[in-house]
Amino acid sequence: MKSLSAPISLVAIESLSALGSGEEQVWSSYLSGKHALKNRIYDGAGTPVAPLSEGNRRKLEELRGSESRYKQLDDTVLFAMHVARLAVRSASWTGEKAIGINIGSSRGATGLFESRHKEFISTGRTNPTTSPTTTLGNISSWIAHDLKTTGPEISHSITCSTALHAVLNGIAWLQSGMADRFLVGGSEAPLTPFTLAQMKALKIYSEETDTYPCRALDLDKNSNSMVLGEGAAVACVQKGVTPQSLAIIEGVGYATEILEHPVSISTEADCFQKSMAMALGDLAVSEVDAIVMHAPGTIQGDLSEYRAVQKVFGNSLPLLTSNKWQTGHTFGASGMLSMELAVLMLRNQVFIPVPYSGEIPGAKKLQRILVNAVGFGGNAVSVLLRHPQP
Repeated sequence: MKSLSAPISLVAIESLSALGSGEEQVWSSYLSGKHALKNRIYDGAGTPVAPLSEGNRRKLEELRGSESRYKQLDDTVLFAMHVARLAVRSASWTGEKAIGINIGSSRGATGLFESRHKEFISTGRTNPTTSPTTTLGNISSWIAHDLKTTGPEISHSITCSTALHAVLNGIAWLQSGMADRFLVGGSEAPLTPFTLAQMKALKIYSEETDTYPCRALDLDKNSNSMVLGEGAAVACVQKGVTPQSLAIIEGVGYATEILEHPVSISTEADCFQKSMAMALGDLAVSEVDAIVMHAPGTIQGDLSEYRAVQKVFGNSLPLLTSNKWQTGHTFGASGMLSMELAVLMLRNQVFIPVPYSGEIPGAKKLQRILVNAVGFGGNAVSVLLRHPQP
């Protein structure tokens, strides 16, 4: 595996998505076996999406109104700010100032950019705050402002693997000795007409009307079924193992493949084969108990990743799952939402399957779980998590 010079602990993880917010609510949603997708009208057509609940929307509007400058911010920033507050409190970092922050987004300030561009097209002018509030760096810098931290602030876009690349970056800073604590994750607010139109133009968006509009990890589906969701997820990582450790990051892997098509990976996902193999290193494949797969709900994407898993694990295939049938695909936040599911399964010692597999949530000894993410551009990341108690 990619060598880590010191143990890296995940000491808090918080999220905001269609599943809710807070460990109790999120875990209850996973155990329910129900998805959180809704049918909404966009451009006159019914479209399945995974929006935040009205209750969480109200909380975000309260946050927006708590400071005059927050009123101009995009949802991506407010989502991330909300979960960053929760994570820092959960990690008991509230008195710490030298916290590094790396919160990314695949698409950035989508809603605000679209509205400001519409204003420009109709009037020929735009608001003076348009540029500073629609840059990707906007997310981490505003979180630093809100938390009053003094550490490095980094934002990036590596499409749908953005959040797990933030994990890689946070680990690098910790191992270098340039930081002791890092806040890592992703935020996405893609439920806008233009973003949905882009996904539909790619012919990958779900037109399903049955019980499960998104059939992520259904390898027998006959049509693409990707559904977009909104949300954010953030983790607190630091060196060492403490009683507070939720999981140990035991290995990391990454790879980029040369693409033959701009939106799909190779038939056997070479990038995933390399990233998973790197994360495992010399560890026997039989030691991995489960994989939270990227599985976006597309025919090619799901099948390619599954074939990569078969190549790497052979006859020692772990339990396989994905959460996108419930949360939708949250682009840059999706990898951290997958990591949260892995942490919750480790903590509760319950495996959460996809419901149409015929399995039901079941108790199983879970010691190690691998988490995958990949995005347009073939940028794969795999993170191996281990239960803090060997």
